[in-house]
Amino acid sequence: MDLVYLNGDYVPRLSAKISVFDRGLLFSDAVYEVVSVIDGRLVDMERHVTRLERSLGELSINAFADWMAISQNLVAENKLREGLIYLQVSRGVMDEREYRWPAPDTAPTIFAFAQQRVLLENPMADSGMRIITRPDLRWQRCDIKTTQLLYASLMKMEAMAAGVDDVWMTRDDMITEGTSQNAHIIREDGVLISHQLDCRILPGVTRIEMLMQAKSMELTVEERAFSIDEAKNAAEAFVTSSTLLIMPVVEIDGHKIGDGRPGERTRAIRQNYMAAVQKASSKLN
Repeated sequence: MDLVYLNGDYVPRLSAKISVFDRGLLFSDAVYEVVSVIDGRLVDMERHVTRLERSLGELSINAFADWMAISQNLVAENKLREGLIYLQVSRGVMDEREYRWPAPDTAPTIFAFAQQRVLLENPMADSGMRIITRPDLRWQRCDIKTTQLLYASLMKMEAMAAGVDDVWMTRDDMITEGTSQNAHIIREDGVLISHQLDCRILPGVTRIEMLMQAKSMELTVEERAFSIDEAKNAAEAFVTSSTLLIMPVVEIDGHKIGDGRPGERTRAIRQNYMAAVQKASSKLN
């Protein structure tokens, strides 16, 4: 994955450089997107572009580019069959470090790169994820996909130290989301519960298609917060993200979910999601 995009040019990754006075570096004044690539095709690109442009608007960053063309070129030039495209936009470069940002017409810094990753045949889909819960101490605008990811990184390291796969974060004993995934549960009666869209969670792109697939399976969907106890007593649990797609959760804080194996309804949602993605990909060929 040698070729990257930087401010209008495609350059070797070792030649791509940004200023030390870039606000993305100094203040995390930047937003990003991660787009799945399956069979050499971008997954849900239009939804990712919509979310990227919303994030830019929420931070008043003036950035315009052909996001689709940039991403497609990176897929083609790097011969990427399965993996990710990472897109990042910062407010741009300052003359010196200053909290107040420069004039609105300051040129943003835009870069993107390709990354190989196993998505379809991830072995965790068969074993399931083990999760621990921790307080959600992030800022209050989690609906904006910024590069302020230090707390998420700390929680991923805490999960690693605990010998589990990841963390679900909580506020007042209510689960918000994972470190880089939306969190969901399914009750024994087939009701799927997913946190409502608000400033406490990122509006996941994979979550959109997952909910469509769940409704097509005639599962009842409730978009609301759920407690740690609800999650532990659920029949099934899972996460959604561009990197994990739909991934089952089999343990929370050492408590087995259901029978401790990936749930049948979760498996069905994952299979239906994969089929939908591959069908969309075939239409583009």
